[in-house]
Amino acid sequence: MSNVVVVGTQWGDEGKGKVVDLLTAKADLVVRFQGGNNAGHTLVVEGKQFICHIIPSGILYKDKKCLIGNGLVVDPEVLLEEIRDLREMGLEISPKRLSLSEKAHIIMPYHKAVDLAREVAKGKTKIGTTGRGIGPCYEDKVARTGVRAVDFTEPDTMKEKIRANLEEKNFYLTKFLNAEPLEVQPVIDQYLGMAEELKPFLSDVSLELYQAVKTKANILFEGAQGTHLDIDHGTYPFVTSSNPVAGNACAGAGIGPNQLHHVLGIVKAYTTRVGAGPFVTELTDKTGDYIQERGAEFGATTGRRRRCGWLDLAVVRDSARLNGLNSFAITKLDVLTGLETLKICVGYELDGERIESRPASLNKMARCKPIYEELPGWQDDITEARELSHLPTRAKDYVKAIEDITGVPAFIISVGPGREQTVMVQDPF
Repeated sequence: MSNVVVVGTQWGDEGKGKVVDLLTAKADLVVRFQGGNNAGHTLVVEGKQFICHIIPSGILYKDKKCLIGNGLVVDPEVLLEEIRDLREMGLEISPKRLSLSEKAHIIMPYHKAVDLAREVAKGKTKIGTTGRGIGPCYEDKVARTGVRAVDFTEPDTMKEKIRANLEEKNFYLTKFLNAEPLEVQPVIDQYLGMAEELKPFLSDVSLELYQAVKTKANILFEGAQGTHLDIDHGTYPFVTSSNPVAGNACAGAGIGPNQLHHVLGIVKAYTTRVGAGPFVTELTDKTGDYIQERGAEFGATTGRRRRCGWLDLAVVRDSARLNGLNSFAITKLDVLTGLETLKICVGYELDGERIESRPASLNKMARCKPIYEELPGWQDDITEARELSHLPTRAKDYVKAIEDITGVPAFIISVGPGREQTVMVQDPF
């Protein structure tokens, strides 16, 4: 038995979906433990592209069980649409293959209305939220007024919560945000209908995991977003509303920390970021355009163009510490092919002094200048490499530099979007 946690080490979009899909072959269960449908995991299998927003990436394997943990906030409309789309692709999506934690919180229409109205009200100071109601849903969870999946089984409880919440949200929407109010009954009718479809999937996910551990099953824990979008440890307030760090696999799935055996951090071979927020190594020149175009850097969920820059190992080092990383999976190494010179940020200069990690203050981070080490690039196509020895020397040197600077070994190297376009140095399981 071995249980592996997969986390992003940058600002999300590192390629976790492909790595989770790859590792699912060795897992019996795949668990998503935080976030919402602001995440998008793009997978390419046998030339076909799949994008999962809520359901764990492992669903593409027909003999695996996927679980949606209590740490998520779930939009039932999006979840049902995803189930229908996967069924149309010929996949069996039944309670035998998919469980939704009865303790997961449910995104309501008023959460999305508040999310969007706030961004409009903020204007130029907006955070860059996806507008999907993620943050407002987590707010209600903490305020102890949230609708949970278990409420789908108790219609009177759900109606009461919707009425009470809408009374407050409509006041806030109309009186403070100058937005339109929502009607109560249409929301109740819509959610009662979706509840009937989703009730069969409800489960005590924590208990399922406990039983799986007793049978010595392999469990794969899938995080969304990235470490530097963490609500506690990220570039606050330009962060997500949950904890993408590895430690939250315990709270977000309902399992003890002694059951987590290996933490794998996903590192994109360069750095990207969607939306607003600090980005020390950002490139706004033709090199940035080259990386953006070759990497097809558009958000899987939003479609927004991603900001691109050189690999920032000050950020990745922080992630190694915060997550207790055992190994790396380096993704999109092939995108750097063709560049004459590559740069890796190894620290920052702040007001004339060198610092090794990202400061908490955004004002200080805005004054940070990257300290780079330069390495020669490679021109050879690496997409056919399947072993470390197949990579050109300069590509191997780039990987080794990441390992040496961070102190974390690379177990997996991705050289293309396809499942088979992978160099497996060592199996995390």
